[in-house]
Amino acid sequence: MKVKSFFLICFLFLFSIPTLNAQSNFPSGSTNGTTEMNERISGPIIPNVSIEITEPQTGSEVAFSVRLLLILTVLTLAPSILILVTCFLRFSIVLDFIKRALNLQQVPPTAVLNGIAFFMTIFAMWPTFTKIYDNAYKPLADGNISIERAFTEAETPIRNFMFSQMSSDSGKKYISMFMGVAKLDQPKNTSDVPTYILIPAYILNELTIAFKIGIILYIPFLIIDMVCASILMAMGMMMLPPVQVSMPFKLILFVLIDGWGLLTQNLFTSVIK
Repeated sequence: MKVKSFFLICFLFLFSIPTLNAQSNFPSGSTNGTTEMNERISGPIIPNVSIEITEPQTGSEVAFSVRLLLILTVLTLAPSILILVTCFLRFSIVLDFIKRALNLQQVPPTAVLNGIAFFMTIFAMWPTFTKIYDNAYKPLADGNISIERAFTEAETPIRNFMFSQMSSDSGKKYISMFMGVAKLDQPKNTSDVPTYILIPAYILNELTIAFKIGIILYIPFLIIDMVCASILMAMGMMMLPPVQVSMPFKLILFVLIDGWGLLTQNLFTSVIK
């Protein structure tokens, strides 16, 4: 019975569909449609990109390929070079020390401290960057010097800055240590120290200075922690964390003595001789 009902419904549906003409009848006054594009409208232009890899034929082409590879490598390592051969390392470590001494976990964030250290580095290194621009970048852009001469002119201000920060005994000790490891004669002047010896010696010197400053900053806040811990112990409040009680007192002391201003001023004084 159900099958007969199904066939009956299909039969009525087929005969109820009107016969479709080959051409649709549109209402009078309507515009005839077309599938052709207007001649005044041009299609999108897709550029043809081709990459051709050829084998170098002369020594100059090989030298150019090696030079291009070195330039790309330097650009990739530029952030690391900026951190290691400038005073950014010292500033960032000291700012992180003061954050830990105040027992601050999330305020200020690490990204903010790195941003402060970055702009402080630009301020302290601005004379050096100006010399690099005037003596290396601008003549190279004008086509007056070669890229090798530009590299030498850019290297000289950086070397002078690093040597100015290594005038202490620890800096000279690190230079002598690396010269001995490389089995080179002890330098008589700064020009005898290769750059690949100067950079690691400068990094160790900056780490040493930053840790010395951090220890000096840590001691007053450590005394406040010890005083608060002794008072809580005498009152029998051993379950209360001393750090939680001492942190407001350390913040009050840091704000009253204008800690950020004194810290920034002394960091600049330690770099700008």
